[in-house]
Amino acid sequence: MSTVQANSVILKKLLIFTLVMFGFGFALVPFYEKICEVTGLNNLLQADTLTENTQVDTTRWVTVELDANTRGLPWKFRPLQSNVRIHPGELVQVMYEVTNTSNREINGQAIPSYSPQLLAKHLKKLECFCFSKQVLKPNETRQMPVQFMIEPTLPADFNTVTISYTFFELGSD
Repeated sequence: MSTVQANSVILKKLLIFTLVMFGFGFALVPFYEKICEVTGLNNLLQADTLTENTQVDTTRWVTVELDANTRGLPWKFRPLQSNVRIHPGELVQVMYEVTNTSNREINGQAIPSYSPQLLAKHLKKLECFCFSKQVLKPNETRQMPVQFMIEPTLPADFNTVTISYTFFELGSD
């Protein structure tokens, strides 16, 4: 086999490999969305489900405890109320406050966690500071809303749940 033929074979293999990898990149998007939906890790895609007609279950109450933490950040972060009592299906807004106590601009991202863990399947967020990176200037204080609903499908034996957010520092890029 001549050098020209060998180069032609390698070029064809590389083109096929490039096309397969390009297709694989597109296939990852729905795959990732499905994993997030099943595990409840990131319910950014569920905001449009709040527009559906959801019935409020006025026969029971759920106490939602609110928690706030930071890891490695010189920030003060807290909910403005420690808990809220709601009916399943009711749209609720709570506020958190964060203060950058340093003398430098810092980028942070909040990661939510839930207790019990199955709450992630029944919690729908319309608005949350955790959806995007937060940039705080030196000594800046900001109030940030979280608007959510707990679906009436939450098992009736859960009358107290916890929503916790932990802020982590991000690089400046």
